Amino acid sequence: MEQVTKKENAPEKPKNFLAKVKENTEDEIQILGTFVRLGVVVWSGFIITLNYVELPMIKKGQSGGDITFVASVFTGALATFGLSTSNSKSNTKSPDPKKKEE
Repeated sequence: MEQVTKKENAPEKPKNFLAKVKENTEDEIQILGTFVRLGVVVWSGFIITLNYVELPMIKKGQSGGDITFVASVFTGALATFGLSTSNSKSNTKSPDPKKKEE
């Protein structure tokens, strides 16, 4: 009798990672995905910013480093949020607010 009660009261084994992921709902997975994408945007933005900021502790070479890959990751991560970083202007010319209409 005691052996049966010991087995019932025994703590459950910790679940492995895949079992935990399978239990998650679709909403939790979407929230996690959003935080991962946001983390990538913050990380790549930080690396790009470091390329242009001069810190006294860090000496840069003449070229300053190539940030092409990081910039493409940044652009791709922003695109997943529906943002674009293009420089093309669709307006031909915006009116100058200082000039008065005659």
